Amino acid sequence: MPSWGTPSESQIDVSNPESFIQEVTEEVRRDRLFSLFRKYGWIPAVIVVAVVGGTAWTEWTKARDARQAQAFGDAVLDALDLGGSDERRAALTAVPATGGQQAVLSLLLASDPAEDKAASLSALEALANDASQPQSYRDLAVLRRVILAGADMPLADRRAALDPIAAAGRPFRPLALEQLAYLLVEEGKTAEAIAALQALTQDQQAPAGLRGRAGQMIVALGGDAPSVGDAG
Repeated sequence: MPSWGTPSESQIDVSNPESFIQEVTEEVRRDRLFSLFRKYGWIPAVIVVAVVGGTAWTEWTKARDARQAQAFGDAVLDALDLGGSDERRAALTAVPATGGQQAVLSLLLASDPAEDKAASLSALEALANDASQPQSYRDLAVLRRVILAGADMPLADRRAALDPIAAAGRPFRPLALEQLAYLLVEEGKTAEAIAALQALTQDQQAPAGLRGRAGQMIVALGGDAPSVGDAG
């Protein structure tokens, strides 16, 4: 008598109607699933590629905008530091600007601190409070206003204005830290000022010129000159 063997687990058991129906239903579902996957399986792949590509594009755009904003701000500050009003105006006019940057330049060109300090401070305050402008431009206006006002603005107010700009991730953080160090000098806290300036000489985010100024100020305050590498 031939031996039929034991049915494998992959064979459908027809001896139990309910089991038979259930297994057939599962087979149909699997077939439909595989069919749908073959037909539409490319859609999830496209979605994943789109999400990853969109995220990369967003991060690249943010980094590019941050670099452009910082370059614009540095150029404006360099122009404002020039000696004569005609030189400052010519330098500001030559700063490359697009979109909102042009509005900032127009505002800064509207007055000159040497000719009308009050008007310049008012223009900078208006820019700092303009919520329609990017935060980087508003930070620039606050920074410039604090520098221009000097002792005419209470020291506590200057510190309160600079502290947010000195936070990590803000484009003008090193410049704000430099001004905060000068406030310590103004308060007579020489040791704390030297420590703050020494930290700036080692801050890779700080421009070379700023690190150099910090090193010179350390020496002027009686501290040890930083190494050449630290001072940029």
